[in-house]
Amino acid sequence: MISLKPHAMRALVSFFIILLLSGLATAHETQQESASGSPLRNRTVVLVHGFFADAGCWSDVIRILQKIGVRVVAVENPLASLAGDAEATRRVIDAQQGQVVLVGHSWGGAVITQAGVNPKVSSLVFVAAFAPDQGMSVENLISGFPPAPWTATLQRDDSGNLSLSEAGYMTYFAPDLPAHQARVLAAEQGATFGETLLQPVSQAAWHVKPSWYVLAENDQMIPPELQRAMSSRMKARVVPVRSSHVVMLSHPEAVAAVILEAVLARPND
Repeated sequence: MISLKPHAMRALVSFFIILLLSGLATAHETQQESASGSPLRNRTVVLVHGFFADAGCWSDVIRILQKIGVRVVAVENPLASLAGDAEATRRVIDAQQGQVVLVGHSWGGAVITQAGVNPKVSSLVFVAAFAPDQGMSVENLISGFPPAPWTATLQRDDSGNLSLSEAGYMTYFAPDLPAHQARVLAAEQGATFGETLLQPVSQAAWHVKPSWYVLAENDQMIPPELQRAMSSRMKARVVPVRSSHVVMLSHPEAVAAVILEAVLARPND
């Protein structure tokens, strides 16, 4: 029997997942090639990052989706206010042709909850993400849970912007990534204005848009119990993954598969 090292095994698994995704997309396109409404041609995936990150956190997912012919755009959030991030997302949505599958990670879930009411948005994908209801803030969502250990690793500057210490990033945010990768991400993280946690969404798109939820079962940033409660309330299609908070980096193939499912879904699926 051939024995593979863990990194080689993951590379092999990733290869077969990409082949499977490619085959699924190709089969769907062949089935639909006589119809002008083929989802791969008429839908764009818009990716929204969260706190302590930037648009580059989606790079692995983007590469996978591009390989199978999906159009993808990542939003660079200012992380200064809910309104500002929703506006940045709206501009990207409006710039696309056809429908948009809107994807949010972490804080990005609150952003797509607000921005997803845009008529161009066909569906929502939450990736280990907050999903407030109308009139709720992230602070409201987490208020029923004891203070998480990662909050003790927060650093605040004179302007009220928050960041995670390198140790906090490696211990709580991305513990299942190689240490060298987690350190780079910690150095690249976007400054996050702390008051955004208190800002409520004025509309909740998941009430009217089909939703998917990638649930990170080993998340130390957003409690998995809270993720289950939010996804249940949304009646989302839930896909659990044994991952830390950065599931799009530690398990990009799994995230890409869920996004592709949303892209290929018919309106009534």
